[in-house]
Parts: sequence; C-alpha cells; structure tokens
Amino acid sequence: MRSDAGETVSYGGSPQAERPLGRSIQRGLLCRCPNCGTGKLFRAFLKPVDHCAACGEDFSHQRADDLPAYLVIVVVGHVLMGGYMLTDMVWRVSPWIHLAIWAPLAVLAAILTIQPIKGGVIGLQWATRMHGFGGEDDTFDPKNDPGRGGPIA
Repeated sequence: MRSDAGETVSYGGSPQAERPLGRSIQRGLLCRCPNCGTGKLFRAFLKPVDHCAACGEDFSHQRADDLPAYLVIVVVGHVLMGGYMLTDMVWRVSPWIHLAIWAPLAVLAAILTIQPIKGGVIGLQWATRMHGFGGEDDTFDPKNDPGRGGPIA
C-alpha cells in the first residue's frame, strides 16, 4: 500500500531489508556473496564459507543439500539429450562412438555447472530468508512442535 506522500506503508512489525530474488540468485551463480556481491561464496569446490569476508554475512546455516545436484541433472540431461538427438539425426554412428562423445561431455558439464548452481541455490535461500537467513532459530524441538514427527495428541 502507498500513502499520499508516495512512501511505502507496511504493517505488522519492523521493516526488513529488501533482498531482491533475481540479484541474489545471479550473485550466487557467480559464486559471490548474495548480500554484497564482492565476497567469495566458496572456500573449496563445493564448501561454502562460514562468513563473507567482505560484509560478514553468516552462511554457516545454509542447507543447499541435494537441490543443486537435481538441477544439474535436469539442465545437463536436457542439453546433452538435445545434442545427442541432433547429432544422431545428422550422422549415423555406432552407439560406442556416441558413448565416447557424450559420457565425457556429461561428466565435464556436470563438474562445470555444480558450483554455480549451488551458489544460485544459496542465493535463493538467502533472498527468501530460508533456513535461518531471516534471523530466526529454525532448530527442531519436538516438545514445542509435536506436529512435526512427534506424537499426535
């Protein structure tokens, strides 16, 4: 809602800093901190840093888990399958030749895309305040939340 003065009116608590989704994912895809865009996001190939060296943003609680691997499978699989089908229509070669071409390409493409995709997933989590990026404690306590796997009363 906007008031007559043109300023944004918000209800229900303190205003939170804006975290643009597209910019955060793009910075993550570039393996940079989604907050500042300058600090490195990874300390090793797939190990994120605990804190951004430039702005101090905490990444220790991120949980990218298996989503980056699933996305790599979908992206690489679709691109390579399209390439395989196009080359099979143009040149009729033995299945062994296709195996010799497409298996190494699949491995290489997966290795090249897994880190940027994981960075994009971390950027997505940061922008949407998932898994502790919003400042709340999201640890599971069955005594306070019996509906999530605890006994049903």
